Amino acid sequence: MNVDRLRLLFSRALRVSLATPLLLTGCQGEPIVEPSPKPEPTKPGPTKPEPIDLSQHSDVSCVNGLPVLTGLTIAPAPDVLQLRTIIHRYPPSSPPDDQLITSEGEPCATATDPQACLDQLDALGIARGFPRLCGYSIECYESLLVTTRGDEVTTYTTADDVRALLGGIDTPEEAALLVYASGYALCSHPAYERGKVRALPDGSFSVVSIQDYDCETKVYETRHDLKITPSGVLTEEGTFPLKEGTPDCVVGRRPVGLQRGRAGDCEDARGGYFANAARLEAAAIHAFLRLRDELALHGASNELQDAALASAKDEVRHTEVTLRLARRFGATPVPPAVTALPLRPLSEVLLDNTVEGCVRETYGALVAHHQALHARDPGIREAMARIADDETRHAGLSWDIDAWATPDLSIEARAALHEARRQAIAVLRAEVAVPLDPKLSADAGLPSPEVAAALLDSLEQSLWA
Repeated sequence: MNVDRLRLLFSRALRVSLATPLLLTGCQGEPIVEPSPKPEPTKPGPTKPEPIDLSQHSDVSCVNGLPVLTGLTIAPAPDVLQLRTIIHRYPPSSPPDDQLITSEGEPCATATDPQACLDQLDALGIARGFPRLCGYSIECYESLLVTTRGDEVTTYTTADDVRALLGGIDTPEEAALLVYASGYALCSHPAYERGKVRALPDGSFSVVSIQDYDCETKVYETRHDLKITPSGVLTEEGTFPLKEGTPDCVVGRRPVGLQRGRAGDCEDARGGYFANAARLEAAAIHAFLRLRDELALHGASNELQDAALASAKDEVRHTEVTLRLARRFGATPVPPAVTALPLRPLSEVLLDNTVEGCVRETYGALVAHHQALHARDPGIREAMARIADDETRHAGLSWDIDAWATPDLSIEARAALHEARRQAIAVLRAEVAVPLDPKLSADAGLPSPEVAAALLDSLEQSLWA
């Protein structure tokens, strides 16, 4: 889509919404609080599980931000057990960087040819690991376990691998290691609360992970009460929201495989908002790099591929800007976690582009323009003015991808894209209907629910119809 046309549509949408705030604020610009209607009586629902008592739990033992390797009962015992981290950067290195985090034992101690065993250990070249953590730059981290027994060097890159290695879950350390390999945060970042673990009388283990920021439920923190049986079966006994919030989640393009994760601790709504924005901007780096690879896989033009790569570079700058704003307002940002997944068929790429690009990213670009016009804080206003122009180009790329692929699709495939777009708009309407903290409306320039609805109406009539 011609970006100038998109800017014109945004300009019209912003003009249409200008009258709306006058009906929503008092003489001094303070929000008018409408009395809440009395809730209708509801029938009692099913009894929900209660959080377990943590008085007898202990902190999960960690080293270098990861669970310890001590306290494990592996039989037969390996010569060495290592926990490694592999770092993926873009352009990709070959192989990815491999860092040793912690090690127990002596590598290749019982090998018939110790030097050959050590050479094999050094040349593993592993490319995948446990669910990855992506930083605020073009890099991601994954972890894995490595053992040597005699002449055999073995890697463990999934929860099933770890379960097989341990044989049975006999200690709190083994329970914590399996939970970590299954994608739950226990000690990976200072902003996360340390995980808890307890051995139960029946031989199973209770592990508690506190993590997650979820844009759909507007929950900052969720507690996961987990149970691990002696055979290594992991079940969630209950999930409990601990800290709710209403930040805006329409920032950047979310990559497939993005895990829910906390935005960062902050009492100031502005800090929480920009910490989450930084997380999503960082995630968008990886979304565009993946998009570039998938466009190349499916024969898109070099122009579209280059635009996706340029968008990833834009998101690096956006991440830096939003990180500075988050820290200015006292937040501790947490980087995104993205599970590495294979490249997808074209049909899945287009469905994702419809939802993340043609709907969410397009609306996000419009919101950035609104912030650039209405943010009372000059630092935020200046930052959003720069980001808005970039995001408009990113939205234009989404529509260009749609225009490239749609003519060759079947009637059924086009209908699926239309339905995905319709559902994405409905989800977006529900998200923006949540009232905002007054600081976000005033200082950050975010549209109120009423203004957001007007913006969505304008896009639906001029672009999404």
